[in-house]
Amino acid sequence: MKRRPAPAGALVDRSQIPPWLRPVTDDPSAVNEAVLRRGGNRARWAAAFQAQRAAAVLVLFGGSFDPARDHPGGLPTDADILLTERAATMRTHSGQIAFPGGSRDPGDDYPVGTAMREAREETGLRADGVQVLASLPTFPVPSGFEVTPVLGHWTSPSEVGVVDEAETSRVVRVNLRELLDPRHRFQVSRSIMGATAYKGPAFLYDDMLVWGFTGGLLAAISQSAGWDVPWDTDDVRPLEQMIAATGGRQVSGFPTMGEDRGPE
Repeated sequence: MKRRPAPAGALVDRSQIPPWLRPVTDDPSAVNEAVLRRGGNRARWAAAFQAQRAAAVLVLFGGSFDPARDHPGGLPTDADILLTERAATMRTHSGQIAFPGGSRDPGDDYPVGTAMREAREETGLRADGVQVLASLPTFPVPSGFEVTPVLGHWTSPSEVGVVDEAETSRVVRVNLRELLDPRHRFQVSRSIMGATAYKGPAFLYDDMLVWGFTGGLLAAISQSAGWDVPWDTDDVRPLEQMIAATGGRQVSGFPTMGEDRGPE
């Protein structure tokens, strides 16, 4: 039998990728375009920023390899995503929900090495239990970073938790079906002098407000993978109001990589 090659963007043979994730690894550019279009066409806006440093985040999925029959896109009942919450005491971007990740260090095998190192340092996960699947196109962000999301599947989950309380207040595996439930989805907007400065997809679940780069990337992956259940995209809520609803732990502002748990 002829071996099917890995699709563009994928780092492993397609047979090693869970079927419910293959639409994402088959066409990574679709995710990139969806992120840049959130709240309007942002491609021109993003291109205006000159990236000065490189960063990577680990978008780590857990769950059964085989697809489910009872959900769009075959998303299994046990599918989840690893998220962190930045400590409320941090000098910048406190309380933000994010994927594990950070800036490239000298000697890193970028972007996979950067994403895996940062995830290990932040959550304590064991790298030998993670199958790295693909790298998505990079995203320039206003903080001056070029961010590469690295997709992984947890083939042998390990214990995770807060490693350094000065940097991280929570590490959690969130069930994707619950997070993507229409009851937990809406958009947030921020206005400056009466003009909309930002609008994009958001999630509110388990006292976590997921927005900005993290919310946009999760929404884009769900859309590209076919997991979406119809939700009210006309439900737009003020960002400051939603931050207050979670106890006001987050620092509001223009959503950059840095706000979402990236390099300062």
